Amino acid sequence: MRILYLECNMGAAGDMLMAALTGLFEEPEEIVLKLNKLGIPDTEYKVNDITKAGIKGKQMSVFVCGGQEEGHRKQDHKHHGHHEHGHHNGHVHVHAGLPDIEHIIDSIDASGKVKSDAKAVYRLIAEAESNAHGCPVEQIHFHEVGTMDAIADIVGTCYLLNELKVDKIIASAVRTGYGEVECAHGVLPVPAPATEYLLRGIPVYSGSIKGEMCTPTGAALLKYFVSSFGEMPVLQIEKTGYGMGKKEFETINCVRAMLGNTADAKEQVCVLSCNLDDMTPEAAGFAMEELFKAGALDVYTVPANMKKNRPGILFNCICEPEQREKIIRLMFLHTTTLGIRETICNRYTLERTITTENTPYGKVHVKHASGWGVSRSKPEYEDIAKIAKEKGMSFLQAVDQL
Repeated sequence: MRILYLECNMGAAGDMLMAALTGLFEEPEEIVLKLNKLGIPDTEYKVNDITKAGIKGKQMSVFVCGGQEEGHRKQDHKHHGHHEHGHHNGHVHVHAGLPDIEHIIDSIDASGKVKSDAKAVYRLIAEAESNAHGCPVEQIHFHEVGTMDAIADIVGTCYLLNELKVDKIIASAVRTGYGEVECAHGVLPVPAPATEYLLRGIPVYSGSIKGEMCTPTGAALLKYFVSSFGEMPVLQIEKTGYGMGKKEFETINCVRAMLGNTADAKEQVCVLSCNLDDMTPEAAGFAMEELFKAGALDVYTVPANMKKNRPGILFNCICEPEQREKIIRLMFLHTTTLGIRETICNRYTLERTITTENTPYGKVHVKHASGWGVSRSKPEYEDIAKIAKEKGMSFLQAVDQL
């Protein structure tokens, strides 16, 4: 299994996550060119090599409105360690509502998956702001997280994770920092209320550094993409990326991203099941989407005959053991069941890798699986579907042309 492990010992921010992920690619400059081709209005990505405490890493900057770099803040800020998105001198603040943000995201040149991920991250932020300010999501107007550089951070991270094609993302406990942070709403405690809401259910600690270590953007990205939090599993590491922050501390200020494969192809999974005969197909479908969003490995239904000869479904959800309690709560919330059964199973998997191959129609990602005496490959669906649409051919015709 292809695993991405994020070490958040110095918190998390959008620019640091992007920089760490960029360092995992063989040609970082090429991936930055692709980021700039997304067409996010009035923005430009730039990555630099930088050394902190003798460690070489990447630092990502987003330039907005003709060269103004992200993170330009008033000099009299009373907090220290704020990674991103304070008040920007000369910046055009979007201060937009969720529909405005989603309109911008829909306009970029990215896959549907990248767009849906980015919009889902913003919905998490909107829910957090709604909780913090006590008003409906529809009335939320984003401030720091509504600027174009914040949009670029979120879209860029979603794009890079989509390009990496990992099977699972795990992260360490997250350092939040402590003290106060000055933002558009005034001086707030660290973690800020919206950030604290986003970090609920995630292991966090303040640490000894005063300032905001985890930003709302960083918290939302971790909340959406990370399947579980804890120690790094046994990995055969292929590549490590260091995403450097712009502040200097005694401890190296970075997010470290480690990409590798699990050393053992055998793992345990938890199968949670219940029988349902009083749910509509729409409600069952919504429950499946929410469970997938929460990190379930698989969700599926099987037709079943219930008591009193009622047609029903056997609703199954496969998850990792450490996700059990979270998934059980969601199953009770989103289904009508009164009881859930649990089975612990051994799961045996093939080792999976992804390569990029040049074709007459451009680059195509190819997924390879091997082990247990078998080996197979198949092109990435999204790439084939894009070729089929652009060339006006069927999906099978596009596969045959490769």
